[in-house]
Amino acid sequence: MLTRRKLQIILAGATALALCTTAASAETTLRVGKAMAPAFNFAPLNVGMATGIFKKHGVVIDEYDFGGSARLQQALAAGSIDIGLGSGPEFAAVIKGSPIVAVGELAGKPSLLVIVLAEDTSIKTMADLKGKKISVSTAGSSTQWLVRELSRRQGWGPTGIEAPPLGADPTMIAAMKTKQVDGLVTDVATGYQLEANHEGHVFVKFGDVIDHLVFQVIWGHKTLIANNPQAVKDFLAAWYETIHFMQDNKQKTVEIAAPVMNVTPEIASRAYDELMPAMSADGKFDPQGLDTLEASFPELGLLDQKPDLTPYLTEQYLPK
Repeated sequence: MLTRRKLQIILAGATALALCTTAASAETTLRVGKAMAPAFNFAPLNVGMATGIFKKHGVVIDEYDFGGSARLQQALAAGSIDIGLGSGPEFAAVIKGSPIVAVGELAGKPSLLVIVLAEDTSIKTMADLKGKKISVSTAGSSTQWLVRELSRRQGWGPTGIEAPPLGADPTMIAAMKTKQVDGLVTDVATGYQLEANHEGHVFVKFGDVIDHLVFQVIWGHKTLIANNPQAVKDFLAAWYETIHFMQDNKQKTVEIAAPVMNVTPEIASRAYDELMPAMSADGKFDPQGLDTLEASFPELGLLDQKPDLTPYLTEQYLPK
């Protein structure tokens, strides 16, 4: 016989199941790509997943790693990913027709990237870089942009330092060891790891050279924005909540980030101290940083004239 108490239990169970089903159906899976897999600036994706922050906002992450900005842009253009963690210099590709929009600033100063030279290099001063070969990940990447901008600022024009695109770090490191190039652009943590291994030394920190820049951005594919704008809002809410978590929890951040970056906790800790201050906590675009990018494109030969970047970005999906 079905008693009142049994009926209440059955109804309570059915309600709980319905709530769970609704919560599960509300989750959105987003394909998210990183331009550089081991970079600390992209580690919030992993920290947010490990701490449950993305899940809290109803977002499930399908993570993809790319060997440079150009490959990330190819995947975005093809619609293979929904969200891209990339660089400000990629605006040049967006202006030429890539179906994406910058939905949040990720980092300002380019503190993430450095030039590493071989241990036995003859390069001693900045002037010695003229005419040298510093390898970068891909053509059109932030790594190439920074080398060209450094050359321009030294008065040598955008090609005063050669910047051959060689792909991922292992290929560039091998090329440096075999003297095919004089050095490479990599993330600061990898640079410190090379120093610890006596395989190279950090020579230029780009964050010391360029003060204002929209260095890295979060890209949203226009199809995602049109079909599921709430998913964009949920992703950004989770991302910037993760940034605040990282600011308040260095030890846990380093614990999660070190294996993702493929470095020791000690080096991850050094990277944290250098890079967290440059990471945006609200996603709003720095006008002065945008102006630096706009002015650079014609000077570096990437566009014919200085563009207006505002049509290619939006702040409407950022947390309020």
